[in-house]
Amino acid sequence: MATETRPYLPLTEPTFYIMLCLTPEPRHGYAITKEVEALSEGRVTLSTSTLYGALKRLLDQGWIERVEEPDQNDSGRVRKAYTLTDLGRRVLEAEFERLKMLVAVANERTAGAAT
Repeated sequence: MATETRPYLPLTEPTFYIMLCLTPEPRHGYAITKEVEALSEGRVTLSTSTLYGALKRLLDQGWIERVEEPDQNDSGRVRKAYTLTDLGRRVLEAEFERLKMLVAVANERTAGAAT
């Protein structure tokens, strides 16, 4: 786990899912909300204020950045979409590694234990 990312961990579950859904491609707010709900199997639902508060914090931390995305309805409008920065990808990867270590320790500790 990189030293530069350690102070940011652990991530909250909503933050983890928001960042995770931005890994394949940029997404706008509504798509992020729906993807987080799907990835978490309905455990995490984001209100508009929670989502945009989290996005503002992630923007301020430099973990995500805004990109312009043409509106699919050909209205000429440009929607705000968000994508991970290099730092954001490193933080997400560090959290993923941290979680893998937790699972490995739990598996080792419980291996052979009576259930």
